[in-house]
Amino acid sequence: MMASTLTKAEDRTAVAHAARIQHVSKSFGRPGAQQLVLDDISLDVAPGEFVTLLGASGCGKSTLLNLVAGLDAPTVGSIETPGGRPALMFQEHALFPWLTAGKNIELALRLRGVPKNDRRDEAERLLGLVRLTGAHGKRVHELSGGMRQRVALARALAQDSQLLLMDEPFAALDAITRDVLHDELTQLWHETGLSVLFVTHNVREAVRLAQRVVLLSSRPGRIAREWTVDIPQPRRIEDTAVAELSVEITEQLRGEIRRHGQH
Repeated sequence: MMASTLTKAEDRTAVAHAARIQHVSKSFGRPGAQQLVLDDISLDVAPGEFVTLLGASGCGKSTLLNLVAGLDAPTVGSIETPGGRPALMFQEHALFPWLTAGKNIELALRLRGVPKNDRRDEAERLLGLVRLTGAHGKRVHELSGGMRQRVALARALAQDSQLLLMDEPFAALDAITRDVLHDELTQLWHETGLSVLFVTHNVREAVRLAQRVVLLSSRPGRIAREWTVDIPQPRRIEDTAVAELSVEITEQLRGEIRRHGQH
């Protein structure tokens, strides 16, 4: 019998941190003509913590997420993810259209080494976790945008990682669908005890979801400021407290953009 993700919530606190980013810088380009994208980033994500990375377009948010995911290496500094390789969810669902929703998840389970006889049941369980019970046999073209992102989330959960990295996963969705998925992600985070590092350029989304908001300056990306979000969950994007903190963070973000001469 496979252990359920829900039963592992207590194990998430076995490590001191889900991710530790220490003095990380990243440059691109050939020697002598390199462009510094990230500059001396240090950030810890605690077990079970939900952190959002916020900043203007081009500030290096996605680059930092790719470094934490192990898709690229820092030019300087180190990154530790003691719980193993993180799971990564992109803005685009990146599902294989020739596979059903369930088979997309089963592929991730197979790559993880889950025995064939267990994959169907585990895929069904994960679909239930993202509120898609009964969708195992549906093709990608039969799913709405929100449903596709739920399948992509289930596929990320199939990697059984302690750390979930999310790169603007709801940016392409309409406002109502995004609002529903905010609720569902918050509930899923509470149920599983996962650590989440979530990239967005939407200030209200950052405040609605996170326990901590980290603002990156414009390129090169540096940590400009952090906020602890002491607003009880569940939150609504239109809540007064969410709106007030969003205004404060937006003013800081605008200041960073002006400081670096970007529009």
